[in-house]
Amino acid sequence: MRRFEQVQLGELLQTLSVPITVPLVVGGSMATRDFFAGHHDLEAAQALGSPHIFMNILTTNGMVQRFIDHWTGPIGRMVELKIKLGAPNYPGDTLSLSGAVTDKRASDQSVEITLKGSNSMGAHVTGTVRVYLP
Repeated sequence: MRRFEQVQLGELLQTLSVPITVPLVVGGSMATRDFFAGHHDLEAAQALGSPHIFMNILTTNGMVQRFIDHWTGPIGRMVELKIKLGAPNYPGDTLSLSGAVTDKRASDQSVEITLKGSNSMGAHVTGTVRVYLP
């Protein structure tokens, strides 16, 4: 559990590695009501030129939140999320999330974390998150 006064600028977050599996990709797309065939139908994904089904952005959002929540514990409150997608996440790969504290505001007890999630093809997700800490 992180408290505002414990956080240091430049502090590195512990890397989180998430195996990308078919159930994760399909389950994430169904849970977020994203019924685009490329997220659950192998033949449809391949017809689009993709080698496999691929993770949707809302599942990536969930992975980013999991990464941040693991660092803050239950008392942190994510208030701003700005991400960009890059290389797709395919089953059989691993998403490795890393980040660092890049801003700390005493006025509202918030910190900004700059993050990157990579797989074997490069950066899957990059961005920043602002979190309020007590």
